[in-house]
Amino acid sequence: MALNAYKIQISNLKQAEIELSKIKCDKVGISIMSNKAVFQIIKLEKVPAKDANLLKQTFLAKGGEVAVARGTADLSISHTDVLICATLKQYRLALVQLKIQPWGLPKVAQVIERVLNTNELFPNRQYEWPKHQLSILPRRTLIMGILNVTPDSFSDGGCYNNIDAALRHVEEMIKNGADIIDIGAESTRPYGNNEQITAEVELERLTPLLERVLEISSVPVSVDTYRGSVALEALKLGAHMINDIWGLQYDDQMAKVVAQYNVPVIIMHNQQGNEYTRDIMSHICEFLKNSIIIGLKAGIDFENFIVDPGIGFGKTHEQNLLVMSRLEELKSLGCPILLGTSRKRFIGEVLGLPVDDRVEGTGATVAVGITKGMNIVRVHDVQAIARIAKMTDMMMRSDG
Repeated sequence: MALNAYKIQISNLKQAEIELSKIKCDKVGISIMSNKAVFQIIKLEKVPAKDANLLKQTFLAKGGEVAVARGTADLSISHTDVLICATLKQYRLALVQLKIQPWGLPKVAQVIERVLNTNELFPNRQYEWPKHQLSILPRRTLIMGILNVTPDSFSDGGCYNNIDAALRHVEEMIKNGADIIDIGAESTRPYGNNEQITAEVELERLTPLLERVLEISSVPVSVDTYRGSVALEALKLGAHMINDIWGLQYDDQMAKVVAQYNVPVIIMHNQQGNEYTRDIMSHICEFLKNSIIIGLKAGIDFENFIVDPGIGFGKTHEQNLLVMSRLEELKSLGCPILLGTSRKRFIGEVLGLPVDDRVEGTGATVAVGITKGMNIVRVHDVQAIARIAKMTDMMMRSDG
């Protein structure tokens, strides 16, 4: 008899339970086997060598594997990065033991446990305002429509400076599937050459339009600003969210303002220049963790954080492509993830196309992003991308 053999991928407990059910495994067997069917690799950075040795011994005793740097065993180096390769069952057995070990191992166990939990638990979010609500749910990618009221935005600068034209565009985006409208009054083009304006000028551009958009919009409205004073005035007018391209790290008043109004905030990775002293995803995650810490200290609820890897900002063409290929690593932060790739230069460089002819390239980045766990996509071409997102969501169902 010819056997039909093929590989399957199981990335979480739910998928494991589904696959075990398909082969008619009984309920007891499913509960026993599901933790064994999910294999996870976790990277820890800068672990003291003494702790790393005990960590390795603990996982080896449970059937897992741990890779460390040469020199760890004889303590000829002080610290090492660590790769843990184990099933969920092996992690859980090891964590019990690590929590009662000496030195810093209980803290290491807490970090590992947090990463495991964030990978397993989808960050469901329910945001409510007096007249609006927003839900982040599995297999339902949200579309954030971009409205720039700037003369020099890289993609649509000057197109919607007229209030009537801007309002028509808002209505069109909502009709075409926008779940959020994001208004920006200062060009923050990632490749420079934009004119930095004062907070006063930003508010002069923003306030008249924001008031009108809030009157007509049937979806929540986000304001794209990195200045606390601008965010404060926008929230006073009734804005529902803040989108900060500097992740609360440009203006120390921003976190306080967001906390005061208890609204969702998008924190994006950003930096001056594109030099990275170590792995780029390590830098991005560290930056965003620092943003979360800043926000928590100011009183922002953890449920209000949405993270953004900052595609195009402080990154070369090659670095953007690398980050796109590893977006799933952001899930360890435990927050919903926003992806902003719309019409950006790295798409044009790959396809050799001008800024107004990149919808297909943008669609490809969105589809890949959704498969890697992105929850919100920020785009110019709402109708086309909403269709791509809906189709990708349907194909990503894990309960079939």
